[in-house]
Amino acid sequence: MVLDRTRSKRSDIVDLLVPLRRYARSLTRDSLKADDLVHDTMVRALESRASLRPDTNLRTWMMTVLHNVFIDEQRRKRVEARHADVLVQLSEEVAPPAQEGQVRLMQIRKAFESLPEEQRAALHLVTLEGMAYADAAAVLGIPIGTLMSRLGRGRAALRAFEEGSHKGKAGSSDEGPDRGRAHLRVVGRN
Repeated sequence: MVLDRTRSKRSDIVDLLVPLRRYARSLTRDSLKADDLVHDTMVRALESRASLRPDTNLRTWMMTVLHNVFIDEQRRKRVEARHADVLVQLSEEVAPPAQEGQVRLMQIRKAFESLPEEQRAALHLVTLEGMAYADAAAVLGIPIGTLMSRLGRGRAALRAFEEGSHKGKAGSSDEGPDRGRAHLRVVGRN
């Protein structure tokens, strides 16, 4: 009986690896860092397994552990950055996609990645992972109202991005017969 519960919990954790990695990638914006974050989450979860109550939702608990590990890492990095003389800048190698759909997807991903971390995390948990507001708020350690506010601000920012990208295509000043001409306004006449 105990052996069956142990096997069941192991399979539950293995089933959570994919959503944990997706969330980690959303937070870190880097595949390798996401893998490290999931690894650190597993280590922290094993160390903290005694605090896991039998009636706890394992997915919510693991997402909370992952989020906390990420926040702890961010704090550690900030402290190190204050003491460091040189900041290392990372560049992402992105090959331009060949298809228009992939280009659009890349634009949406960049817009999503440009959101502040708290909005990105809230949107990821609710929209991509399909978590209930209460569970997402528990993972982030915030009240549901704060989660709703972050979701609203994140969605508004993405809508603004979308509206801006459509305006750029239709209302660009680089189009039409007046392209390149100076626009003058008559101020006064004699």
